[in-house]
Amino acid sequence: MSQLPGRLADNEPDMDVLPEQAAGAEYFPANAPVAVGQEYTLGVFHHLNEAIVITDGRNRIIDVNPAFVALTGFQREEVIGESPDVFSVRCLSNLGPDQSAQPQHGRDSYREELNYRDKRGMVYPAMLSASRIRAADGQLSHHIIVLVDLSGLASRAHKLSREVYFDALTGLPNLQLLTQLIQESMEHARRTASSLLVCVLDIDHFKVINDRIGRTSGDVLLASLSRRIGQLLSGDDVLSRVGGDEFVLLLHRELEEAFLLELLEAIYRPLLIEGQQLRVSVSMGIAIYPSDNVDGDVLLRHANQAMYLAKQQGRNTYHIFDPLNDQQLQRRQEQRQRFAEALVNNELRLHYQPQLNMTCGKIIGVEALVRWQHPELGLLAPGLFLPVIEGSGLEVALGEWGLEQALIQLQQWQQEGIMLPVHVNISPAHLLTIDFIDRLLYLLERYPQVPAHMLKLEVLETAAMHDIDAALSAIHRCQALGIDIAIDDFGTGYSSLTHLRQLPVNLIKIDQSFVRDMLTDKDDMAIVESVIYMANRFDRPMLAEGVETLEHARALAALGCRLVQGYGIARPMPPCQLPAWLTQWPGRKDWAALVSMDDTDAGCSGCFGLDQCLSTAPGSRQARIAPLTGLADAGGRTVGAIGS
Repeated sequence: MSQLPGRLADNEPDMDVLPEQAAGAEYFPANAPVAVGQEYTLGVFHHLNEAIVITDGRNRIIDVNPAFVALTGFQREEVIGESPDVFSVRCLSNLGPDQSAQPQHGRDSYREELNYRDKRGMVYPAMLSASRIRAADGQLSHHIIVLVDLSGLASRAHKLSREVYFDALTGLPNLQLLTQLIQESMEHARRTASSLLVCVLDIDHFKVINDRIGRTSGDVLLASLSRRIGQLLSGDDVLSRVGGDEFVLLLHRELEEAFLLELLEAIYRPLLIEGQQLRVSVSMGIAIYPSDNVDGDVLLRHANQAMYLAKQQGRNTYHIFDPLNDQQLQRRQEQRQRFAEALVNNELRLHYQPQLNMTCGKIIGVEALVRWQHPELGLLAPGLFLPVIEGSGLEVALGEWGLEQALIQLQQWQQEGIMLPVHVNISPAHLLTIDFIDRLLYLLERYPQVPAHMLKLEVLETAAMHDIDAALSAIHRCQALGIDIAIDDFGTGYSSLTHLRQLPVNLIKIDQSFVRDMLTDKDDMAIVESVIYMANRFDRPMLAEGVETLEHARALAALGCRLVQGYGIARPMPPCQLPAWLTQWPGRKDWAALVSMDDTDAGCSGCFGLDQCLSTAPGSRQARIAPLTGLADAGGRTVGAIGS
């Protein structure tokens, strides 16, 4: 048998030896006369639950307590005079006389885990504590050995291990064990230059199913489904359960669509659960290592993200995580965070683009267009940052900012005698927020000098305008306040005719992408003609964006569209430049030539939304040209309209 190492450390605390009172006392066998001072020590020896063995200086057993007899099955008489090796699998013979004994009081202690053997020859784990006991002159007197059985602890540890690393319902590895298995699987993939597929499976609508069939049947369903999935696996593949209805597969194979489809089909086959047939489907997200070369926990998170995308795609399908797309999403998130900082740091600006009524020649309003005065990149056009915040809460934050800045500018212009309505773009998501009208009223109350009708709202036509009833309610409440509503970029959305018919908007804006090429592209010309025709049929005023030349303006006027804006009239400008531009506008004789030269009593039909048109005598040639020489009447009022 192997030798027990002889490294007895001086002054090491002994946790399982006899009490301190016995440390320096002589040993009195059980059949010897007992002095009054030794009664307590012997009581401890005979009644302690731990097995105690006492040997002499030559390491021969001279006594054992009843706990030792109960533990090992050896009777006291059977072991007296024997070496401790009679019960120890490991040899304890080097507990013999210490040739280098030091003449001092104290104990030399040793402790380790080993196996002991009972009388039947069965071997069990134990903790052994051995101490040398010295006499007053420092000479070795005897040894005390305490034996603590660990077999019960080992059994309990095994049970705890199962609870820590395995799912109680299915017996599958849980998330804690899965984390280790992913790391090992990635290492295996590296060594073998192979692929590892981490697949997250989430049962579709499980809560609804569980509520319907009951929790007990739901547990049976989960266990049955795990067995079915497990039957499809092979080799080193691993199936684990990491949540209520969420499983994870580790597949040591290349990506094969046929296997993934087979897996989805197998899961969807009926399950017999307590007498009733049930079908369930799963949404599956897949991350592939090493093409997605990240840490194990990140790989699992990527598979989870892909699973949610599979649910968005209609469920009962799979989606493969794209590392490149994820990098783009991360960049977008960083860009959104930077834009949020720009809002806080006052880096955004509003520029204003004039809108023209070609019937009377007046500037009837301006559209507020956002710019970003980036401290490092300079002035950024909206096309460089608006797509980044699309679909996020920053759309609402930007809309709130734009409304307040427009009201501030309106107040300032009014003090300068400029009375032009300002048209502010808001997203459909902003319009449909529950507190939109309350927030709008709050802003109007903050700037009471600004009449509500001087603020105009433009909403993009988009699929996001999904709740027609909510949109109708918001539009009606805005109009009740005197605020007109326009549909911006009409024709580019998903349901133009529906919006045109159902939404009582005050203006339709023809998207510049159609107007810009209408002179050279017959399809764009056909679209512009159709929009103008529909707007007239539904009795909706219209304004064309993207008017870059006089030729565009003439063509639109011929088709019946008299309200325009675009680079041909003016580029968007900072608010400080607008007063000077307005002063110079009457000198633009090229645009004055667009005013109709006929004598029909057409009036200024484009100037809706105000009490009167400022033309002096509708229908006369002189009256319809005259407004080009000035922007407002003596009272400083201009023709008002809605714009985008």
